[in-house]
Amino acid sequence: MTTTVLVCDDSPAVRESFRKSLSTLSEIERVTAAGSGEEVLARYPLERPDVVLLDVQMPGMGGVEAAKRLVSSHPDATIVMLTMGEDVDGVSEAIEDGARGYMAKNVSVEELASTMTLVLASNAELPGQRGEINRPGGRPPVLTEREQQVLDGMSRGRSNAEIGRELFLSEDTVKTHARRLFRKLGASDRAQAVAFGFRWSFLR
Repeated sequence: MTTTVLVCDDSPAVRESFRKSLSTLSEIERVTAAGSGEEVLARYPLERPDVVLLDVQMPGMGGVEAAKRLVSSHPDATIVMLTMGEDVDGVSEAIEDGARGYMAKNVSVEELASTMTLVLASNAELPGQRGEINRPGGRPPVLTEREQQVLDGMSRGRSNAEIGRELFLSEDTVKTHARRLFRKLGASDRAQAVAFGFRWSFLR
């Protein structure tokens, strides 16, 4: 089965970076690129990519509006938002409208591979999946102050090392907090943790 990905970002450098990273993943057969939300809406019905990576902020029609229109016209579309963490409201809105999750533009190849594997799994319970727009049921988990700080750093697209520098912690300590955070939220990776953070109102 051929897996195709459409990367949409107004920056040619970002598009090329993701194209190169995605091409190293064995499960990805073809990567195409678009420079605007309008272009994605025009090309999606023709190309039918398995996954659309969509920049949150772009000139003209932004990624949030493009995601909303794409899901409205094609409910089976699988969308992951791309951001540097400067627009948490946009990420939250896109997830509420049906995007499957979120990924930082400076994501490592390892994190990219993990996210794509989850997205492509037919039974993956990813945040923002259609039919899961409401917040998770039951009581929200109780996060420690450090876990909340780590989650906030993730929502801003910071790496573990960058979060550690901000909090004066070692990278290994940040990873420990992140693992505990994932368990509490029921998340498999950063994309899920951030999305659940929005939906539990840990992030605003």
